[in-house]
Amino acid sequence: MSCLIGGILLSLWLPQTVFSSLHPECEFIFQLEREERLCHQFIAEQGNTSSEGCEPFWDAVACWPHAAVEETVERGCPAVFSLFRNNTGSVSRNCTSRGWTRAFPPYHIACSVDDDIPETEQSYFATVKMIYTVGYSISLAVLAVAVFILLLFRRLRCARNFIHIQLFISFILKAVAVFIKDATLFSSEDTNHCTLSTFACKASVVFCHYCVMSNFFWLLVEALYLNSLLLSSFYHSRPCLWGFSLLGWGVPVLFIVMWIGSRVYFEDTECWDINEDSPYWWIIKGPIVVSIAVNFLLLMNIIRILIQKLNPRLIHFNNSSQYRRLTKSTLLLIPLFGTHYMVFNFLPDYFNVNLRLCIELCMGSFQGLLVAILYCFLNQEVQKEVQMQWLRWQERRYGVVSPAAKCSQMDTPF
Repeated sequence: MSCLIGGILLSLWLPQTVFSSLHPECEFIFQLEREERLCHQFIAEQGNTSSEGCEPFWDAVACWPHAAVEETVERGCPAVFSLFRNNTGSVSRNCTSRGWTRAFPPYHIACSVDDDIPETEQSYFATVKMIYTVGYSISLAVLAVAVFILLLFRRLRCARNFIHIQLFISFILKAVAVFIKDATLFSSEDTNHCTLSTFACKASVVFCHYCVMSNFFWLLVEALYLNSLLLSSFYHSRPCLWGFSLLGWGVPVLFIVMWIGSRVYFEDTECWDINEDSPYWWIIKGPIVVSIAVNFLLLMNIIRILIQKLNPRLIHFNNSSQYRRLTKSTLLLIPLFGTHYMVFNFLPDYFNVNLRLCIELCMGSFQGLLVAILYCFLNQEVQKEVQMQWLRWQERRYGVVSPAAKCSQMDTPF
Protein backbone atom coordinates (compact mmCIF):
# COMPACT_ATOMS: atom_id res chain seq x y z
CA MET A 1 0.00 0.00 0.00
CA SER A 2 1.02 3.62 -0.41
CA CYS A 3 1.92 4.18 3.20
CA LEU A 4 4.34 1.27 3.26
CA ILE A 5 6.82 3.19 1.11
CA GLY A 6 8.73 4.57 4.08
CA GLY A 7 9.28 1.22 5.75
CA ILE A 8 10.08 -0.49 2.46
CA LEU A 9 12.65 2.09 1.37
CA LEU A 10 14.27 2.04 4.80
CA SER A 11 14.63 -1.71 5.08
CA LEU A 12 14.73 -3.24 1.62
CA TRP A 13 18.48 -3.72 1.57
CA LEU A 14 18.75 -5.11 5.11
CA PRO A 15 18.14 -8.86 5.53
CA GLN A 16 16.02 -9.86 8.50
CA THR A 17 18.17 -12.11 10.68
CA VAL A 18 17.10 -11.25 14.19
CA PHE A 19 13.84 -11.22 16.06
CA SER A 20 13.58 -7.89 17.84
CA SER A 21 11.03 -5.21 18.60
CA LEU A 22 13.31 -2.84 16.67
CA HIS A 23 13.98 -2.85 12.98
CA PRO A 24 17.48 -4.28 12.19
CA GLU A 25 18.69 -0.90 10.94
CA CYS A 26 17.64 0.77 14.18
CA GLU A 27 19.14 -2.05 16.25
CA PHE A 28 22.37 -1.51 14.29
CA ILE A 29 22.40 2.24 15.02
CA PHE A 30 21.54 1.89 18.72
CA GLN A 31 24.18 -0.78 19.26
CA LEU A 32 26.79 1.40 17.57
CA GLU A 33 25.81 4.27 19.87
CA ARG A 34 26.21 2.01 22.92
CA GLU A 35 29.64 0.86 21.78
CA GLU A 36 30.68 4.46 21.10
CA ARG A 37 29.75 5.46 24.64
CA LEU A 38 31.74 2.52 26.04
CA CYS A 39 34.70 3.47 23.88
CA HIS A 40 34.72 7.08 25.08
CA GLN A 41 34.40 5.83 28.64
CA PHE A 42 37.39 3.54 28.08
CA ILE A 43 39.42 6.42 26.62
CA ALA A 44 38.54 8.66 29.56
CA GLU A 45 39.62 5.96 32.05
CA GLN A 46 42.94 5.49 30.28
CA GLY A 47 43.77 9.20 30.49
CA ASN A 48 47.14 10.40 29.22
CA THR A 49 48.99 7.12 29.69
CA SER A 50 51.70 8.02 27.21
CA SER A 51 52.41 10.87 24.84
CA GLU A 52 54.22 8.55 22.43
CA GLY A 53 52.57 6.40 19.81
CA CYS A 54 48.97 6.56 18.60
CA GLU A 55 46.16 7.69 20.87
CA PRO A 56 43.02 5.57 21.32
CA PHE A 57 40.03 6.67 19.28
CA TRP A 58 36.59 5.69 17.97
CA ASP A 59 36.35 5.39 14.17
CA ALA A 60 32.54 5.25 14.04
CA VAL A 61 32.61 1.43 13.92
CA ALA A 62 35.20 0.09 16.38
CA CYS A 63 37.26 1.26 19.33
CA TRP A 64 41.05 1.32 18.85
CA PRO A 65 43.35 1.28 21.92
CA HIS A 66 46.66 3.06 22.45
CA ALA A 67 49.50 1.63 20.35
CA ALA A 68 53.22 2.16 19.99
CA VAL A 69 54.82 3.36 16.77
CA GLU A 70 55.24 0.58 14.16
CA GLU A 71 52.77 -1.57 16.08
CA THR A 72 49.93 -3.29 14.18
CA VAL A 73 46.64 -3.61 15.98
CA GLU A 74 44.09 -6.15 14.84
CA ARG A 75 40.42 -6.00 15.76
CA GLY A 76 37.75 -8.58 15.05
CA CYS A 77 34.66 -7.57 13.14
CA PRO A 78 32.41 -5.57 15.47
CA ALA A 79 29.63 -7.56 17.13
CA VAL A 80 27.07 -5.19 15.62
CA PHE A 81 27.67 -6.76 12.19
CA SER A 82 26.34 -10.07 13.53
CA LEU A 83 22.88 -8.53 13.16
CA PHE A 84 23.19 -9.14 9.43
CA ARG A 85 25.38 -12.21 9.08
CA ASN A 86 27.84 -14.33 11.06
CA ASN A 87 31.45 -13.50 10.25
CA THR A 88 34.86 -14.07 11.76
CA GLY A 89 36.85 -11.49 9.79
CA SER A 90 39.22 -8.94 11.22
CA VAL A 91 40.45 -5.42 10.47
CA SER A 92 43.91 -4.02 11.17
CA ARG A 93 45.57 -0.60 11.51
CA ASN A 94 49.25 0.32 11.68
CA CYS A 95 50.50 2.91 14.11
CA THR A 96 53.08 5.15 12.40
CA SER A 97 54.91 8.30 13.41
CA ARG A 98 52.20 10.24 11.55
CA GLY A 99 49.37 8.46 13.35
CA TRP A 100 46.98 5.65 12.52
CA THR A 101 46.74 4.30 8.99
CA ARG A 102 43.48 3.45 7.32
CA ALA A 103 41.79 0.20 8.26
CA PHE A 104 42.77 -2.72 6.06
CA PRO A 105 40.99 -4.47 4.60
CA PRO A 106 37.97 -2.12 4.68
CA TYR A 107 35.12 -3.08 6.99
CA HIS A 108 32.67 -3.92 4.22
CA ILE A 109 35.19 -6.34 2.69
CA ALA A 110 36.60 -7.89 5.87
CA CYS A 111 33.18 -8.29 7.49
CA SER A 112 31.18 -9.00 4.32
CA VAL A 113 28.74 -6.13 4.90
CA ASP A 114 27.59 -3.66 2.27
CA ASP A 115 28.59 -0.17 3.31
CA ASP A 116 25.75 1.58 1.51
CA ILE A 117 22.67 1.12 -0.61
CA PRO A 118 23.73 0.46 -4.23
CA GLU A 119 23.40 3.49 -6.50
CA THR A 120 21.07 1.56 -8.81
CA GLU A 121 18.60 1.00 -5.95
CA GLN A 122 18.90 4.62 -4.82
CA SER A 123 18.15 5.75 -8.36
CA TYR A 124 15.22 3.34 -8.61
CA PHE A 125 13.70 4.56 -5.34
CA ALA A 126 14.13 8.20 -6.40
CA THR A 127 12.44 7.43 -9.73
CA VAL A 128 9.53 5.66 -8.01
CA LYS A 129 9.08 8.61 -5.62
CA MET A 130 9.12 11.08 -8.51
CA ILE A 131 6.56 9.07 -10.51
CA TYR A 132 4.08 8.63 -7.66
CA THR A 133 4.49 12.29 -6.65
CA VAL A 134 3.59 13.38 -10.18
CA GLY A 135 0.76 10.83 -10.33
CA TYR A 136 -0.81 11.91 -7.05
CA SER A 137 -0.42 15.61 -7.95
CA ILE A 138 -2.21 15.23 -11.28
CA SER A 139 -4.88 13.00 -9.76
CA LEU A 140 -5.44 15.47 -6.92
CA ALA A 141 -6.03 18.37 -9.31
CA VAL A 142 -8.32 16.43 -11.67
CA LEU A 143 -10.32 14.88 -8.82
CA ALA A 144 -10.86 18.30 -7.23
CA VAL A 145 -12.31 19.58 -10.53
CA ALA A 146 -14.52 16.48 -10.82
CA VAL A 147 -15.92 16.95 -7.29
CA PHE A 148 -16.57 20.62 -8.01
CA ILE A 149 -18.51 19.75 -11.19
CA LEU A 150 -20.67 17.10 -9.51
CA LEU A 151 -21.47 19.44 -6.61
CA LEU A 152 -22.03 22.51 -8.76
CA PHE A 153 -24.91 21.28 -10.92
CA ARG A 154 -28.10 20.44 -9.08
CA ARG A 155 -29.34 18.01 -11.73
CA LEU A 156 -26.26 15.85 -11.09
CA ARG A 157 -27.05 15.43 -7.40
CA CYS A 158 -28.29 11.87 -7.00
CA ALA A 159 -27.43 8.69 -5.07
CA ARG A 160 -25.15 7.47 -7.84
CA ASN A 161 -23.08 10.65 -7.96
CA PHE A 162 -23.09 10.87 -4.16
CA ILE A 163 -21.17 7.60 -4.09
CA HIS A 164 -18.87 8.81 -6.87
CA ILE A 165 -18.12 12.01 -4.93
CA GLN A 166 -17.20 10.04 -1.80
CA LEU A 167 -14.85 7.88 -3.87
CA PHE A 168 -13.25 11.01 -5.37
CA ILE A 169 -12.80 12.52 -1.91
CA SER A 170 -11.17 9.31 -0.66
CA PHE A 171 -8.68 9.51 -3.53
CA ILE A 172 -8.02 13.17 -2.74
CA LEU A 173 -7.42 12.42 0.95
CA LYS A 174 -5.16 9.53 0.01
CA ALA A 175 -2.99 11.81 -2.14
CA VAL A 176 -2.89 14.52 0.54
CA ALA A 177 -1.99 11.94 3.19
CA VAL A 178 0.92 10.62 1.12
CA PHE A 179 2.26 14.17 0.65
CA ILE A 180 1.93 14.93 4.37
CA LYS A 181 3.65 11.68 5.32
CA ASP A 182 6.52 12.28 2.87
CA ALA A 183 6.94 15.85 4.14
CA THR A 184 6.99 14.69 7.75
CA LEU A 185 9.19 11.59 7.46
CA PHE A 186 11.39 12.37 4.46
CA SER A 187 11.79 16.15 4.59
CA SER A 188 15.53 15.78 5.20
CA GLU A 189 18.09 13.14 4.31
CA ASP A 190 19.54 13.55 7.80
CA THR A 191 16.33 12.46 9.52
CA ASN A 192 16.98 9.58 11.91
CA HIS A 193 13.94 7.33 11.57
CA CYS A 194 15.06 5.25 14.53
CA THR A 195 14.80 8.14 16.99
CA LEU A 196 12.02 10.06 15.23
CA SER A 197 9.01 9.37 17.43
CA THR A 198 7.05 12.61 17.56
CA PHE A 199 3.30 13.06 17.72
CA ALA A 200 3.35 14.75 14.31
CA CYS A 201 5.04 11.87 12.53
CA LYS A 202 2.80 9.27 14.18
CA ALA A 203 -0.29 11.32 13.35
CA SER A 204 0.79 11.55 9.70
CA VAL A 205 1.25 7.76 9.53
CA VAL A 206 -2.14 7.14 11.16
CA PHE A 207 -3.85 9.60 8.81
CA CYS A 208 -2.20 7.97 5.81
CA HIS A 209 -3.32 4.49 6.85
CA TYR A 210 -6.88 5.71 7.45
CA CYS A 211 -7.09 7.40 4.03
CA VAL A 212 -5.72 4.33 2.24
CA MET A 213 -8.15 2.02 4.04
CA SER A 214 -11.10 4.36 3.36
CA ASN A 215 -10.16 4.44 -0.32
CA PHE A 216 -10.28 0.65 -0.54
CA PHE A 217 -13.63 0.55 1.24
CA TRP A 218 -15.16 3.13 -1.09
CA LEU A 219 -13.96 1.05 -4.04
CA LEU A 220 -15.84 -1.79 -2.37
CA VAL A 221 -18.93 0.44 -2.06
CA GLU A 222 -18.77 1.19 -5.81
CA ALA A 223 -18.69 -2.54 -6.56
CA LEU A 224 -21.64 -3.15 -4.21
CA TYR A 225 -23.57 -0.34 -5.86
CA LEU A 226 -22.96 -1.71 -9.37
CA ASN A 227 -24.09 -5.16 -8.30
CA SER A 228 -27.24 -3.69 -6.77
CA LEU A 229 -27.89 -1.63 -9.88
CA LEU A 230 -27.62 -4.64 -12.16
CA LEU A 231 -29.82 -6.71 -9.90
CA SER A 232 -32.40 -3.89 -9.81
CA SER A 233 -32.51 -4.14 -6.04
CA PHE A 234 -31.00 -0.78 -5.13
CA TYR A 235 -33.40 1.83 -3.80
CA HIS A 236 -32.32 5.45 -3.69
CA SER A 237 -33.18 5.80 -0.03
CA ARG A 238 -31.32 7.81 2.56
CA PRO A 239 -30.71 4.77 4.87
CA CYS A 240 -28.85 3.03 2.04
CA LEU A 241 -26.60 6.04 1.56
CA TRP A 242 -25.99 6.24 5.29
CA GLY A 243 -25.06 2.57 5.25
CA PHE A 244 -22.62 3.10 2.41
CA SER A 245 -21.14 6.12 4.21
CA LEU A 246 -20.72 4.09 7.39
CA LEU A 247 -18.95 1.35 5.45
CA GLY A 248 -16.69 3.76 3.58
CA TRP A 249 -15.77 6.21 6.34
CA GLY A 250 -16.81 4.58 9.62
CA VAL A 251 -15.55 1.00 9.45
CA PRO A 252 -11.92 2.09 8.77
CA VAL A 253 -12.04 4.22 11.93
CA LEU A 254 -12.75 1.10 14.00
CA PHE A 255 -9.70 -0.76 12.68
CA ILE A 256 -7.45 2.31 12.87
CA VAL A 257 -8.37 2.85 16.54
CA MET A 258 -7.64 -0.82 17.30
CA TRP A 259 -4.27 -0.54 15.53
CA ILE A 260 -3.37 2.66 17.40
CA GLY A 261 -4.14 0.95 20.70
CA SER A 262 -1.98 -2.06 19.82
CA ARG A 263 0.96 0.17 18.82
CA VAL A 264 0.68 2.34 21.94
CA TYR A 265 0.53 -0.55 24.40
CA PHE A 266 2.56 -3.29 22.71
CA GLU A 267 4.77 -1.84 19.95
CA ASP A 268 5.39 1.87 20.49
CA THR A 269 8.61 1.95 18.44
CA GLU A 270 9.95 4.52 15.99
CA CYS A 271 7.27 6.48 14.15
CA TRP A 272 4.89 3.53 13.59
CA ASP A 273 5.94 3.59 9.92
CA ILE A 274 7.77 0.25 9.93
CA ASN A 275 5.48 -2.78 10.18
CA GLU A 276 7.80 -5.59 9.11
CA ASP A 277 7.05 -8.83 11.00
CA SER A 278 4.51 -7.01 13.18
CA PRO A 279 1.42 -9.12 14.00
CA TYR A 280 -0.55 -5.94 14.73
CA TRP A 281 -0.14 -4.76 11.13
CA TRP A 282 -2.79 -7.30 10.16
CA ILE A 283 -5.38 -5.16 11.98
CA ILE A 284 -5.07 -2.80 9.01
CA LYS A 285 -3.83 -5.09 6.28
CA GLY A 286 -6.40 -7.83 6.99
CA PRO A 287 -9.52 -5.76 6.19
CA ILE A 288 -7.82 -4.32 3.10
CA VAL A 289 -6.94 -7.80 1.84
CA VAL A 290 -10.52 -8.95 2.43
CA SER A 291 -11.98 -5.87 0.70
CA ILE A 292 -9.78 -6.41 -2.37
CA ALA A 293 -10.80 -10.07 -2.57
CA VAL A 294 -14.51 -9.28 -2.12
CA ASN A 295 -14.25 -6.46 -4.64
CA PHE A 296 -12.71 -8.81 -7.17
CA LEU A 297 -15.46 -11.39 -6.63
CA LEU A 298 -18.14 -8.72 -7.00
CA LEU A 299 -16.62 -7.58 -10.28
CA MET A 300 -16.60 -11.15 -11.53
CA ASN A 301 -20.26 -11.34 -10.56
CA ILE A 302 -20.93 -8.13 -12.50
CA ILE A 303 -19.40 -9.69 -15.60
CA ARG A 304 -21.51 -12.82 -15.09
CA ILE A 305 -24.72 -10.80 -14.76
CA LEU A 306 -23.92 -8.70 -17.81
CA ILE A 307 -23.20 -11.77 -19.92
CA GLN A 308 -26.56 -13.20 -18.92
CA LYS A 309 -28.46 -9.98 -19.49
CA LEU A 310 -26.84 -9.42 -22.88
CA ASN A 311 -27.93 -12.81 -24.15
CA PRO A 312 -29.84 -12.01 -27.39
CA ARG A 313 -32.63 -14.43 -26.43
CA LEU A 314 -33.18 -12.69 -23.08
CA ILE A 315 -32.79 -9.05 -24.11
CA HIS A 316 -35.91 -6.94 -24.30
CA PHE A 317 -36.07 -4.28 -26.96
CA ASN A 318 -36.69 -1.47 -24.48
CA ASN A 319 -33.60 -1.93 -22.27
CA SER A 320 -31.05 -3.50 -24.62
CA SER A 321 -29.29 -0.18 -25.32
CA GLN A 322 -29.24 0.59 -21.61
CA TYR A 323 -27.50 -2.67 -20.74
CA ARG A 324 -25.02 -2.23 -23.57
CA ARG A 325 -24.05 1.18 -22.21
CA LEU A 326 -23.93 -0.33 -18.73
CA THR A 327 -21.65 -3.08 -20.01
CA LYS A 328 -19.29 -0.62 -21.65
CA SER A 329 -19.06 1.53 -18.53
CA THR A 330 -18.60 -1.43 -16.20
CA LEU A 331 -15.92 -3.14 -18.24
CA LEU A 332 -13.98 0.12 -18.45
CA LEU A 333 -14.10 0.39 -14.66
CA ILE A 334 -12.94 -3.15 -13.88
CA PRO A 335 -9.20 -2.29 -13.90
CA LEU A 336 -9.90 0.66 -11.60
CA PHE A 337 -11.53 -1.26 -8.75
CA GLY A 338 -8.19 -2.29 -7.30
CA THR A 339 -7.86 -5.46 -9.36
CA HIS A 340 -4.17 -4.70 -9.92
CA TYR A 341 -3.71 -5.09 -6.15
CA MET A 342 -4.74 -8.74 -6.48
CA VAL A 343 -1.24 -9.48 -7.83
CA PHE A 344 0.28 -9.07 -4.33
CA ASN A 345 -2.86 -9.29 -2.23
CA PHE A 346 -2.05 -12.58 -0.47
CA LEU A 347 1.76 -12.29 -0.54
CA PRO A 348 4.08 -10.88 2.15
CA ASP A 349 4.67 -7.12 2.08
CA TYR A 350 8.33 -7.56 1.16
CA PHE A 351 7.85 -10.07 -1.66
CA ASN A 352 9.42 -8.76 -4.92
CA VAL A 353 9.48 -5.20 -3.59
CA ASN A 354 10.67 -3.52 -6.79
CA LEU A 355 7.75 -4.84 -8.82
CA ARG A 356 5.36 -4.18 -5.94
CA LEU A 357 6.46 -0.54 -5.73
CA CYS A 358 5.96 -0.13 -9.47
CA ILE A 359 2.46 -1.60 -9.50
CA GLU A 360 1.04 -0.33 -6.23
CA LEU A 361 2.71 3.09 -6.06
CA CYS A 362 3.40 4.17 -9.63
CA MET A 363 0.22 2.73 -11.15
CA GLY A 364 -1.84 3.33 -8.03
CA SER A 365 -0.98 7.04 -7.99
CA PHE A 366 -2.74 7.50 -11.35
CA GLN A 367 -5.79 5.46 -10.31
CA GLY A 368 -7.65 8.53 -9.06
CA LEU A 369 -7.01 10.29 -12.37
CA LEU A 370 -8.50 7.41 -14.36
CA VAL A 371 -11.50 7.11 -12.04
CA ALA A 372 -12.23 10.85 -12.38
CA ILE A 373 -12.01 10.66 -16.18
CA LEU A 374 -14.34 7.65 -16.50
CA TYR A 375 -16.81 8.57 -13.76
CA CYS A 376 -17.03 12.27 -14.51
CA PHE A 377 -15.42 13.71 -17.64
CA LEU A 378 -16.46 10.87 -19.99
CA ASN A 379 -19.88 10.56 -18.39
CA GLN A 380 -22.50 11.58 -20.97
CA GLU A 381 -24.80 12.93 -18.28
CA VAL A 382 -22.08 15.23 -16.96
CA GLN A 383 -21.07 16.28 -20.47
CA LYS A 384 -24.65 17.18 -21.42
CA GLU A 385 -25.25 19.09 -18.21
CA VAL A 386 -22.04 21.09 -18.65
CA GLN A 387 -23.00 21.75 -22.26
CA MET A 388 -26.48 22.88 -21.23
CA GLN A 389 -25.09 25.26 -18.61
CA TRP A 390 -22.63 26.64 -21.15
CA LEU A 391 -25.40 27.24 -23.69
CA ARG A 392 -27.58 28.89 -21.05
CA TRP A 393 -24.71 31.17 -20.08
CA GLN A 394 -24.24 32.12 -23.74
CA GLU A 395 -27.98 32.77 -24.03
CA ARG A 396 -28.02 35.03 -20.99
CA ARG A 397 -24.96 36.93 -22.12
CA TYR A 398 -25.39 37.12 -25.88
CA GLY A 399 -29.04 36.23 -26.36
CA VAL A 400 -28.10 33.33 -28.65
CA VAL A 401 -29.97 30.00 -28.42
CA SER A 402 -28.21 27.01 -29.93
CA PRO A 403 -30.30 24.24 -31.54
CA ALA A 404 -28.32 21.75 -29.47
CA ALA A 405 -29.91 23.12 -26.32
CA LYS A 406 -33.31 21.98 -27.48
CA CYS A 407 -32.17 18.42 -28.16
CA SER A 408 -30.14 17.77 -25.02
CA GLN A 409 -31.48 14.95 -22.89
CA MET A 410 -29.94 12.94 -20.08
CA ASP A 411 -30.54 9.24 -20.61
CA THR A 412 -27.36 7.47 -19.56
CA PRO A 413 -27.32 4.94 -16.71
CA PHE A 414 -24.13 6.38 -15.12
